[in-house]
Amino acid sequence: MSLKTRLYLIAACILVAGLGSASAIYLTAADYSDNVGYEIINGQAYPVAPGDSKMYMHDMELYGGKANVIADEFIRWFDGLWHGKTPAFIVAFIAASISLMLIFYAAGLPSKVTRKN
Repeated sequence: MSLKTRLYLIAACILVAGLGSASAIYLTAADYSDNVGYEIINGQAYPVAPGDSKMYMHDMELYGGKANVIADEFIRWFDGLWHGKTPAFIVAFIAASISLMLIFYAAGLPSKVTRKN
């Protein structure tokens, strides 16, 4: 078996394992919410996210300025990448990227390697 064939086989295995793992993560993941509280309107409770709460945003800006508000938004966004169903898409993207890199690398290799003695 040539190196080119082995790399194609490894790329296919990585893609199948990655997409299978991504499917399992997606199907078993719970919905993620980063609510800080609830707001009651007409007897109905609605969840309030940190970015929607004026009091929370005011306190954040009071304690650390605009930079603190921007840093808080970035941290919440980055933290949200690792909760819920989002990791399934990240795993699928990484598996597809690695397998494509292997396929492109293998495509550049010669089909038969000849040795000079």
